[in-house]
Amino acid sequence: MRFARPGEADFQVDRMLMLQKSLHAQNELVEEPIEHCLGALGALAERGVIERAELEKIVFDSEGSLRRIEKSLRDLGVAKHEILLCLSTHYNLPFVEFSESLRTPGEILDRLDLVGLKRELWFPISVTTKEALVATSNPAAPMLFEKIKSDLGTGALRFVFALPTDIIRMVEHSQDVNPGFPPEAGRTPLARIRTRLASERVKMSRYRTTMAKGRTGLAAMRIGVKFIAISLTLLRIFGIGWLSIIEAIILFGGVFMVVEGITWYIPMRKLEPKGIGYVPARSTFGTTIPQIKSSEFGTVLTRSEPVKGAQELRNRWNRLSPVMRRRFFAIDRADLAEERTLLAMYRTRMARSRTGLAFASTGTSVIGFGILLWRNYPVGAWSLFYAGLLMTGVLMFFEGARWYFPGRRAVVESIKTTRQIEESTSIWDFMFRAFSRLDDLPPKLTLKGTYAPGIWGTTGLALERTLLAERRNVKARLRTTLARSRTALRFIRTGTSIFSVGFGLQVYFGWGNIWWTIFDFVLIIAGLFMISEGIFWYLKAERRKKQLPYCWEGLEIRIPDYAKPTQLWKKVTFSYEDNECGG
Repeated sequence: MRFARPGEADFQVDRMLMLQKSLHAQNELVEEPIEHCLGALGALAERGVIERAELEKIVFDSEGSLRRIEKSLRDLGVAKHEILLCLSTHYNLPFVEFSESLRTPGEILDRLDLVGLKRELWFPISVTTKEALVATSNPAAPMLFEKIKSDLGTGALRFVFALPTDIIRMVEHSQDVNPGFPPEAGRTPLARIRTRLASERVKMSRYRTTMAKGRTGLAAMRIGVKFIAISLTLLRIFGIGWLSIIEAIILFGGVFMVVEGITWYIPMRKLEPKGIGYVPARSTFGTTIPQIKSSEFGTVLTRSEPVKGAQELRNRWNRLSPVMRRRFFAIDRADLAEERTLLAMYRTRMARSRTGLAFASTGTSVIGFGILLWRNYPVGAWSLFYAGLLMTGVLMFFEGARWYFPGRRAVVESIKTTRQIEESTSIWDFMFRAFSRLDDLPPKLTLKGTYAPGIWGTTGLALERTLLAERRNVKARLRTTLARSRTALRFIRTGTSIFSVGFGLQVYFGWGNIWWTIFDFVLIIAGLFMISEGIFWYLKAERRKKQLPYCWEGLEIRIPDYAKPTQLWKKVTFSYEDNECGG
């Protein structure tokens, strides 16, 4: 049990009173006395739009919140214009409704708390140093009047009336989000996420390049180890003589290649790719929003809770305005960017595994050569060299073999992820689906001679960008499939090295020593296991590769020009030779 220190109880009481006072002041900004609400909406009962008793129940249940009153009235079928005319007449103010063309300059909104505007139900339509025109749902609140003047820094205010739903849509439109969506769904926050994910993919691309350089260094190192072994074996057989000159040249060449290979491998070994934490990528079609947040484990990519009403809004795709469609396109592109980044992470893990297994193959060869010398020659001064060669091979093997299981997990997880992506509903099913009912038909498009095609062209370009992003994802899945194929081949090569060492030692030395025979058969079985697993994953990857079109056909992309008919759009064709589809 914790006891309060002297004076702490008084401090807590004062703090609670201040909090209650602050909450009461906020409520005064957005709520009206119940009697005032009944008086303002009484005309609805007088005109017979709603029964007086029903109106009183709605007002009392809402506790003076006009936002809840409007929702309850609309749920009962009261027309919006009835509520709007009733309240604007009561306040003797002109009214305004939400329109996508209603925009407030960004420099004004940048200094305002947009979340607070949704809570306080007001929105600046125009602002000058002398006067500001403000839409509000609560023009009679004196505290709201003073707060708006303070926030906008203007001399005078002129109010127009707007319903709470219209005020909220004005604010959300300025946040660049669809109705009911959080601020993170705006195109600017989503663009930041896509830029961050692109940066992660570039980082992982650099990792893979460094790993490829490390594998090249390991190839040089393998050759160097073989040169050293050859030179010392010749020295062991023929002793010192004229042949020693050639032996020395081979020895120094081997040492140089080993040192060179190690200098290329060590920078790669220090790489521990640590990017954004990922959840399995699967498009939600705008019903949840990707978000980057900080946690105790670092930066993590998460998703918001399902946005209320987002599914219904997306299902009415044919009725959405161009601006609302572009906002959904932005969310779709963020989903696709997340998918590409996740696939890039799998490819990076597989590249790390291939590099490690290349080192393990080198170590296996060194182990086999060390055992051959150890068992073939009697114990003596050269035994230290044999033991050193054997221990070096063992260290190299375990250094590389530890990446086998992470690489295998990356292979399995990438297959599972790509299967989930391909089996899920495509974004195009939402955009080009058949009309299911009459009220789902697109609204009539009224065109005037003064209209410019900009808004339709911008939406078309957003659609084209999303289409190209989806094509990039198809290619990313192909690259991941090719990476699985290369990783499977590395499993086969490593297994072949292990099998060859075990089989060669057994054939050369025979069945003379039971313990060495068991060791040889362990190598043979381990090698056969890796070979069979590599063949399994390789054939699986090859079958998947044949199902993807980009390696076998030319790729044709239209260059959109929305000022012209689609049949007049120019085309760009990439031939087979232009595609980077090599294994």
